[in-house]
Parts: sequence; structure tokens; C-alpha cells
Amino acid sequence: MNKTGRVIRWEADRGFGFIEGAAGTQDVFFHVKDVPRGWTPQVGQVVSYELVHVGGKGPRAVAVQAQVPRSGGRVATPKSAAAPRRDRVEVRAPAPKDPWLAPVLLAALLWGTVLAWASLTQRLPTWVVPAWLALNAWTFVVYWRDKWAAQKGRWRTPENTLHLWSLLGGWPGARMAQQVLRHKSRKEAFQTLYWVTVFVHVAGGVGLLSQSIVVLR
Repeated sequence: MNKTGRVIRWEADRGFGFIEGAAGTQDVFFHVKDVPRGWTPQVGQVVSYELVHVGGKGPRAVAVQAQVPRSGGRVATPKSAAAPRRDRVEVRAPAPKDPWLAPVLLAALLWGTVLAWASLTQRLPTWVVPAWLALNAWTFVVYWRDKWAAQKGRWRTPENTLHLWSLLGGWPGARMAQQVLRHKSRKEAFQTLYWVTVFVHVAGGVGLLSQSIVVLR
């Protein structure tokens, strides 16, 4: 469904914005992936777009194009936006540095070392460490899939599912995905629950590991 609207918000550093909805309707979300390369939306600018609906996420605009007025009140897509020059280089804002990434990776290294020691001393099954590494790789893939779905307007992975993989042991992979993919890294409510899953998993894991060592002595 093709529509025309006005940009009312554009977060250049975060790569998303909103187009004013019709009277009494919700404003329409759009992502940097939905605009032509080399063109930066401006607040107040009139644009055309195709309206889609993503389950549970509200309306979204795709194929967003800048519009300029013609004589007679009609609008047209400027050539610079519709067909950007090939020699123009798109510059994206660098991902903000995550101060917790290094501590999380260090904690993961220590945790992996403890699991490896417990496996070598037969306090835990030998498959524990490979399974833990595979779990973290899968957690990263789940985050990547959700990021891709957000950009393409597809069905999203529920946040509870992301937290579940973290709780099961994929918390290091989740943190890497949040930083590398720039996904869920600024949503405070999500971050709060993420740290809860880390604490619960580590506390529970330490308790089970301690109990196993006592039993096997």
C-alpha cells in the first residue's frame, strides 16, 4: 500500500525514524535499510513509502523515497534519492563501545575454564564444554535472525526466547551479538532482564558445580 507522509523523527546515529501517520493513526516506523543508499532523511521532509504491518510491532514503512514538489501540487522522487551516485560512500556511525563486553568475555573465559577442569577431572560429563560453546554460537545466530527480521519486516523472535537462551548458558554469545549486531543493546528493560539471566545462570551453575565436587570427592 503506497502512501505519502512527513518525517517527524530521524535518529541518524541509531538508524531509524518515524513518519507521521494519518489523523488518529499510529506513527510509522522506518529503518535505514528502508531508504536509498546515500540519502539521509530530514525531519519535515515529505516522503513516499509502502506500508506494511509486522505482527505485534505496529506499522512499518519500506521502500521510503524522498519527494519534492512539482508544479500543480504533485510530488516527484528526486534523481539524487532514487538513483544515488555510485561514487558516493555511505558513512555509518560506529557502534558505541560496550563497557561490559570485556568483563563478560573474561567471565565467560573463567566459566569455560572451570567447566573444562570439571570435565577433565570427571566431575562433569565430557560433552558439557562442547555443548556450552555450541549453545553460545546458536544464541548469536538467534540474535542475528531477530535483527534480520527487524530490518526486513518479518516475524520477530520474542524477547523471552532471547532471554531463555541466555539463561540456559548463552549469555556470553548474547552479549557479543548485542554489541556486534547493535541489537537490543540500548533497550533498558531488555538489558535489565539480560543481567538477571546472567546472575541466575551463574549462581545456579556455581551451586550445581559445587555440589557435584562435594559428591565426587
